Amino acid sequence: MKKVIKQAFVATLPVMAGYIVLGFGFGIILRASGFGILLAVAMSTFIYAGSMQYVAIDLLTGGASLITTALTTLMVNARHLFYGVSMLEKYKGVGKRKGYLIFGLTDETYSLVCSDTVGLEGKELKDYYLLVTLLDHSYWIFGSTLGAIAGSLISFNTTGIDFALTALFITVFVEQWLSTKKHFSSLIGVGASVLCLLIFGKDSFLIPTMLVIALLLCLYKEKKKDKEGKQDD
Repeated sequence: MKKVIKQAFVATLPVMAGYIVLGFGFGIILRASGFGILLAVAMSTFIYAGSMQYVAIDLLTGGASLITTALTTLMVNARHLFYGVSMLEKYKGVGKRKGYLIFGLTDETYSLVCSDTVGLEGKELKDYYLLVTLLDHSYWIFGSTLGAIAGSLISFNTTGIDFALTALFITVFVEQWLSTKKHFSSLIGVGASVLCLLIFGKDSFLIPTMLVIALLLCLYKEKKKDKEGKQDD
């Protein structure tokens, strides 16, 4: 178990650096908007939606309707539908932890559990998935709480703080790019995002992007299977 804990902790160190900073920014902005520390802790514990929590601040302060909130949440987190489908095999047989593993599946956690886990198998691998998810979640809660506390004690100019979210996504992308030799999936993601951004605009491009990426990856996978099948023949 010590080996699993050590491997999970080392793997999540980059996420810890990003989540504490990003959570800190969220806590500051939430506090600057007039909300209390307890709300920051509660949102990060029970919602744990990263970018959606930033969006939620604008929704809370702008008096958005439930329909608007629901549609915005769907647009921001639509990518998790595709993440979840790809994790069905990995999370098979994890038992009672499955609910929490599903709840805690963020972009960064997904990246880590999909990476190579050298020397782990069976129960150790399932423990690793749980520990990575739990550690990432705890980093986010800690950062948000710390930011809310700091925001209540010190006056901040919050302009530009929400860019930390963009910076984190760029860091994850670069890390994935450097850790793999094949970049076809990354290029699909970038290309589809730019294309849909130009066509649909910044407020509506997320769901079309996810659909295009899913379609292209499925076509690529089928083509790869056919090619492997012909080689076997």
